[in-house]
Amino acid sequence: MPESVEPSLWAKHPAISTEHNLTTGQKAADALRNGMGSWPFVLSAVGFLAAWVSFNRNTGFDKYPFILLNLVLSCVAALQGAILLIAAKRQDQIASQLALHDYETNIEADEIIKNVHALTVEIHQMMRAQVEATALKDHSL
Repeated sequence: MPESVEPSLWAKHPAISTEHNLTTGQKAADALRNGMGSWPFVLSAVGFLAAWVSFNRNTGFDKYPFILLNLVLSCVAALQGAILLIAAKRQDQIASQLALHDYETNIEADEIIKNVHALTVEIHQMMRAQVEATALKDHSL
């Protein structure tokens, strides 16, 4: 969903699934994307790392070079790639649904425009015939 548009406006779009129509996996992907892609997450991660380093200098439970911390961060990095792919897949699904809806709307609009054009041509022909009939009537008088 585009970030620049208010979410409540997108909720009314017919191609967007409402919260109760989403699967558990889709809800989890959205929650992870929204959580891990936010400033509070980044700032809390930096705070956690700073606290870990300051409390574990050479006397803590995870002494220098912080082997347990390196393991945790490696696991987070390994899972983060998969999480980002899941989030990207959800965004692709949403974009695909929006594009399909836009295409269907364009097809309907094209039909309406063609009908309006045909009606306009018909009205012009009728008016031209009436103007010619009026001109002939006035000429014969």
